[in-house]
Amino acid sequence: MLNRLEVDQAVFFSIAARGWQFLAGPLTVLLIGTFFSGEVQGYYYTFWSLIALQTVFDFSFQQVIVNFASHEWGKLTLAADDSIRGDADAISRLASLLRTSLFWYAVAAAVFFVVVGAAGLWFFATAASSEQVVWRAPWLTLVGLTAVTFWATPCLAILEGCNQVRSVYQLQFLRAVCGNLIVWMLIPLGAGLWVPAASAAVRLGCEFGWLIARHYHFFATFLHAPRGATIHWRTEVWPFQWRVGVKGLLTFFNTFMINPVVFYYHGEIAAGQLGMTWQILTSLQAACMSWVKARTAQFGMLVAKCDFAELDRIFVRLVSISGTLLALAAFAVFVLVCGLDYWELPFASRLLPPLPTALLGLAVVILLLPESQWTYIHAHKKSPHLALTIIGSLLSGGLFWLLGYRYGALGVSAAYLGMTGLYYFPLWSWVWWTCRHEWHAPAKASQPAVNE
Repeated sequence: MLNRLEVDQAVFFSIAARGWQFLAGPLTVLLIGTFFSGEVQGYYYTFWSLIALQTVFDFSFQQVIVNFASHEWGKLTLAADDSIRGDADAISRLASLLRTSLFWYAVAAAVFFVVVGAAGLWFFATAASSEQVVWRAPWLTLVGLTAVTFWATPCLAILEGCNQVRSVYQLQFLRAVCGNLIVWMLIPLGAGLWVPAASAAVRLGCEFGWLIARHYHFFATFLHAPRGATIHWRTEVWPFQWRVGVKGLLTFFNTFMINPVVFYYHGEIAAGQLGMTWQILTSLQAACMSWVKARTAQFGMLVAKCDFAELDRIFVRLVSISGTLLALAAFAVFVLVCGLDYWELPFASRLLPPLPTALLGLAVVILLLPESQWTYIHAHKKSPHLALTIIGSLLSGGLFWLLGYRYGALGVSAAYLGMTGLYYFPLWSWVWWTCRHEWHAPAKASQPAVNE
């Protein structure tokens, strides 16, 4: 059954991590609803919304690293001692990619700490209505720990691009379990807004411990400076990265500004309801996207070999499986919310009402296809139609602000569904279809001559 559902070990651990979060989520939500006040709950989820600004400072370099590493890994293998063997130039190019990216992330992490830390201090001081919530020290601690973890991102990206996906998702599973255990222990003890900082500390410890304990010999290959061919950042990486980076930068307007808008105009309690519902639905979406994301390196390797028939076969099957499962899961969440609301259970006040929940649930299901299509496109180390992304992001940001200001969570939910169903779904499907035919046609046309 697992084989029929395209569940290899990498996908299994990815689903296990997301599945653990989904199973552990209700307990976390219950503890938050029991021990946090409505105001603290609002701060809690808005903390995480602002921390997501690291996407801006990442500038989508992580995705670029995975795609470039996957094209080099086709010439390399992993030895029994976890060291890398194969083409010397490919090893040298990987080493140059890792060194460049570590320098990039060191600078970005420092800027992230200063800018996001200061922006959070200003935002909460301006928007907060409660003076009884202690948030300044927990906020700065969370930002600092996140900045250090952010710096280690290239190491995990190199691992994933080198098809060590199983190890990366094993780490995610371990990190999820340890993080939840710490959260469950601290919330009843009255840790309050120190809980996010503790969760970030656990993540930092797990990642550095895992990289050292499991992959020391892998990264030891890159200790010496590149001795052969190198990846030229200006001519190879930057033309791809700046396009992907701008798209990642504008993604903030598509998703992560939703909760801060509601927090600012409608208060902590409304933001807490939206944040909790949003977290449940996006966690489900991320779990179902595991089928596609876990094959990112494989997609890049198939593109490098021009094996487009196998690429299309795997992609269509994975999207079909993940889309079906996400639709069933989102419907289950909607039924749960309706049940809580119908029987007027006290916990219903911590989640959104059925209508905005249905709008958000339908949106995350529809968005799975465009997200998968861009994973497919980026495996070619290309990122076309930037202008369409800019237009869509500006429209999304304007609608989130306008409808969120007037109608709160219902307004941003309607805006999110409208942009997803009427703009992103049809437009990105057209982009995927046209790019696929344009890029694959030359290889298919030359195939008979090659066979001869």
